[in-house]
Amino acid sequence: MSVQAPLPKRHRLATALLASLCMPAAAMAQSAQGASGPGQATDLDKVTVTGSRIKRTDVETQLPITTIQKQQIDALGITSAEQLLMHLNIAGNSSDNLASNGGIVNEEQRGNNGVSGANLRGQGADATLVLLNGRRVATHGLKGRAVDLNSIPFAALDRVEVLRDGASAIYGTDAIGGVINFITRTDYTGAEASAFADVTEAGGGNIYRANLLAGWGDIDTDRWNVFGTVTYKKNEVLRGTDRDFSNTFQPDRGLSPDTRGTPFATVFSLGTTGTGANTLIRGGQIDPLDGSRQTAINILNLPGAAGCESGGDMMGPYGYRLWNVPTSRYACAWDYPAAAIIQQPQDSVDFIGRATFKLSDNHQAYIELMGSEVDVKKTFEPNQISSSTSSAATSLGPVTWYPSTGAAYNMIYDALAAYFGAANLNYGAPIAYRWRCIACGPRQIETNTRSYRLLAAFEGTFGKWDYNAGVSRASSKSESTLAGGYHYTDELRQILGSGLLNPFLLPGQSQTPEAMAALQAASATGVMLYGGESIMTQIDATLSGGLGFSLPGGEVLAAAGVDLRREEFKFDGDSRVNKRPIFNAPFDESNILDDVSRDVKAVFAEFLLPVFDSLDVTLAGRYDRYDGFGSTTNPKVSFKYQPIEALAFRGAYSTGFKVPSFNQLFNGVTETQYTGLDLADPATCPGGVANANIPGCETIRPDEWFGGKEDLAPEESTQKSFGVVFAPTDWFNLSLDWWEIERENTIRSAPRDILIQYYDAFSANWIRDANGEVIAIDRRYINSGGSLMQGIELDGNLMGELAGGNWHLNLNGSYIDTFKTKGLETLPYSDNLVGDYVRYYNLPIKWKHTLSFAWRRGDWSHSLTQVYRDGYNDELPVSVRNGTYIPPEWDSTVSSYTTYNYSVSWSGIDNMTATFGVKNLLDEDPPFTAHQNDYAAGAAWEPRIADPRGRAYTLMLEYKFL
Repeated sequence: MSVQAPLPKRHRLATALLASLCMPAAAMAQSAQGASGPGQATDLDKVTVTGSRIKRTDVETQLPITTIQKQQIDALGITSAEQLLMHLNIAGNSSDNLASNGGIVNEEQRGNNGVSGANLRGQGADATLVLLNGRRVATHGLKGRAVDLNSIPFAALDRVEVLRDGASAIYGTDAIGGVINFITRTDYTGAEASAFADVTEAGGGNIYRANLLAGWGDIDTDRWNVFGTVTYKKNEVLRGTDRDFSNTFQPDRGLSPDTRGTPFATVFSLGTTGTGANTLIRGGQIDPLDGSRQTAINILNLPGAAGCESGGDMMGPYGYRLWNVPTSRYACAWDYPAAAIIQQPQDSVDFIGRATFKLSDNHQAYIELMGSEVDVKKTFEPNQISSSTSSAATSLGPVTWYPSTGAAYNMIYDALAAYFGAANLNYGAPIAYRWRCIACGPRQIETNTRSYRLLAAFEGTFGKWDYNAGVSRASSKSESTLAGGYHYTDELRQILGSGLLNPFLLPGQSQTPEAMAALQAASATGVMLYGGESIMTQIDATLSGGLGFSLPGGEVLAAAGVDLRREEFKFDGDSRVNKRPIFNAPFDESNILDDVSRDVKAVFAEFLLPVFDSLDVTLAGRYDRYDGFGSTTNPKVSFKYQPIEALAFRGAYSTGFKVPSFNQLFNGVTETQYTGLDLADPATCPGGVANANIPGCETIRPDEWFGGKEDLAPEESTQKSFGVVFAPTDWFNLSLDWWEIERENTIRSAPRDILIQYYDAFSANWIRDANGEVIAIDRRYINSGGSLMQGIELDGNLMGELAGGNWHLNLNGSYIDTFKTKGLETLPYSDNLVGDYVRYYNLPIKWKHTLSFAWRRGDWSHSLTQVYRDGYNDELPVSVRNGTYIPPEWDSTVSSYTTYNYSVSWSGIDNMTATFGVKNLLDEDPPFTAHQNDYAAGAAWEPRIADPRGRAYTLMLEYKFL
């Protein structure tokens, strides 16, 4: 790298702001990019900043870039890229972490086992480009849509650069929300080791990490350097039952689990005609209290009985008012959301190594290898067994009715007859029931992901021109295996039909050894569920330098390059030779992709025009040609205007695109039953909201079809930004950046609310039988409508001296002003959704910030950080939406969430650094939310916002051996 002359006066603003635009700990140390303290002249190496291909010394570019150095990451006790994204204010609040996709997930997240994604500005993990040392890595093997952050060698990082702007004109597809570039060391000599522990006070969810780094050779004297670093990390499980706030039995506040499958089974009526008539309850029971008809009854909840709570842990009365099911007054429910796990257990090993060879004074070659293996276990609540008249493979059918023998049968009959009378009971007929099979064990899916990227590259200079060229091969291969709680359907059906398993056991009673042995023999543990692999092969080259002529502000600089990629994906869906049915196992055979691929050819160019000493303008453009899509051209123009030394304005305009994933193009049709009770036929019930009191608005539960379409077009986007940077003194600076992202032709599963609201336009999507009844809704992928988001990002810094040390105060915040969507391009945008609950995707809270104070003196450094997340309007319970019942303690707002973190570092022993920290100093619980847990993870709390671990203590020890 060539060393430049001291910075001209107009670049001193950049020098003063370089550290401040990082975060506090980094600002108090010398910058890794060569900047010294405020007010001093500085020599900078030429560097390539994320978002540009031009090497330059002006590190404060026209684009808003946030840089987080390793020192600050360590001080915050952050051990993974997922944790870093949860901390950053520019990251969206979406279902991208292992807590938010650990349980019930939307169809878009299905199959994302063990995946953590980067989601900038709420645009989605598949619209945020993730780079490792400036180059792409393979997307996750199960879906092929987004990079799994768990595969990033996080302990080896030198810094993280986050470009808060679109960058399709530089990098191509996926860079709509922004770019996050994980940058590791490029050379190292010596050896060091580190160990980290993050232990919760309440127990559960502990995190441990160990890292070893070693390197040999001096690149200048030996003309070579080889180094490698290996890391082992373990996340222990955190269960919903480990935290008191994880509790959905809060009906007075509008929250109750929508299930009648309980450890002590609930008895059901299956109708008065057909097969269902041959059950114990014929057509329901008439309640002597008011003459109402009851079709779901748990004898523990009958008047005078012991109560649902006597049936086992996490049992309680079914919230029939909330769910508007008056025929289930005497049913019980079970807190299955709290039975799931909050933090998925994870074990990972990652490695990155690099060998660099100095071929001459101006040229070098390097080989880089990154590899990781990640094991994650996703755990669901035990299977719910529901009697039905169906004999389909997904149902256990009539044989699951409890046979008319034994003391348990008489116990149920006697209790029902004592309250309802025996007139409408069919003694001797089997019992239809809904039961949570605790004895079956929790359902578990273990996912193993092996990733690598091998890169060989050359870089150097020819005269005034810098070049970088490389070839790489990257892969992410994943396999998901059933790890418990799943059983072969035929065997389970026989066990249940024989009466060997008893669904009417009270606490303290156990299934017989014969029943448990039969369950063990029927277990499908160890069966491979599905697997997939995403492969990327890339050849790229960039040339950067001066064009030999100048404008009034200086020499014109340029960069140009080519990018050739082959992307491949395969997914087996179900590789078993003998495909014996396994009850409720989520095989994905309809989405088998043998081996699909596409070639991408791209050229790009960028020009930095120093129009005046105070005005720089950058023009960039990229042309991409995709197999199967044709071509797309995306320009970008940006500027920086600095009228005085202390003030600069910057802005950019660009277009972007995102191509469909292989799944979106080629997936087969998957049918999933709609499980809610709030849907009605929009043909007879405008608005589609179920209400039993309105004719034509009866509840329907059709199948929903999901799948790919090969005629999908790429999404398109337009990005705009304008900012001001103000640094009047060495001890104060402030930056404000306004941004806007508008997307068109968004690729998504056909939104149910759009299909309802515009039923006339989408009537063909409502599939009906010969009688005109809705049996399915076609929700396969479409290019439909778009979205508009606008916001402002703030970063302010104060610095000074105190008690013989240096202090730094930083405020970094993100304000979302607008989030609107439209289902069709011809429609106007919706009302502003900012501050309202949004299922599944980005939760657009209005404001969030971190306020940090850091102080360093000698061998000691301290930091105290406040993390704030704004409140929002909660989702309405079903009964509130349809006006049938308002819970007495219902509050329509979710409170804000504020936590404080503290850390102290000491380096008083040669070659050793110790850092101790406390996360969530005040042990703040996540705020209560009544969102419907049938449709999102989190039992009474929101994993897209809050950290469920509570107060935790961290300790990091680092020691350099050489």
